[in-house]
Amino acid sequence: VSNSFEEFSYVLPTPPRILPSRINFAAYEHVFTQSNLPQAAWNSVLITLCTAFFTVLVSSLSAYGFARIDFFGKEVLFKIYLATLMLPGFLGIIPQFLVLQWIGPGESGLIGTKAGLILLYVGTGVCGNTFFLRGHMAALPKELEEAVLIDGGGHFTTFFKVMLPLALPSISTLAIFCLQGTWEEFFSAKVILGGVQNNITLPVMIQSLKGAHSTRW
Repeated sequence: VSNSFEEFSYVLPTPPRILPSRINFAAYEHVFTQSNLPQAAWNSVLITLCTAFFTVLVSSLSAYGFARIDFFGKEVLFKIYLATLMLPGFLGIIPQFLVLQWIGPGESGLIGTKAGLILLYVGTGVCGNTFFLRGHMAALPKELEEAVLIDGGGHFTTFFKVMLPLALPSISTLAIFCLQGTWEEFFSAKVILGGVQNNITLPVMIQSLKGAHSTRW
């Protein structure tokens, strides 16, 4: 904080000073006027909220399907879900990039777009989030589901009127993890958004202020 008020130079004050010798707001003026901080902050807010919403929706539906519906190949598919969790996330960035490049119009597809990054975040989180929610969904009494079926309701009614409200503690926890993880994520955002300045997120913008020979604190 003290260095941020120092006059910019390629070396920090020597000896180090707890308080700056003279208050200088040039660094703050540079950030707010010469960088795209407001746009990057808005991009981060939009991407984080959209990712959290779709992640909770898709993952809770997926968890409900694995926990309460019997279908062919359910256990095998769930084991495939679990197997994907054993792979480091960065190993998939190349095929993910190619898939996003193939989806959408033009040669670049969804590369360099906020929609592409949101789709990547939601898609890559489905397996782990399904595993997180499935246990809570499976632990709910089966009698509740049977009561809905007796009254003429189907899976849609059971999920939105019974299971979703009862699973709110787990879903809220998932939403918090998703908000935090998406807000501070850097690697995928840097690869997918690249140099599209109007779409970059806050972590990417902050990293761009760090130079090869000096940093404007």
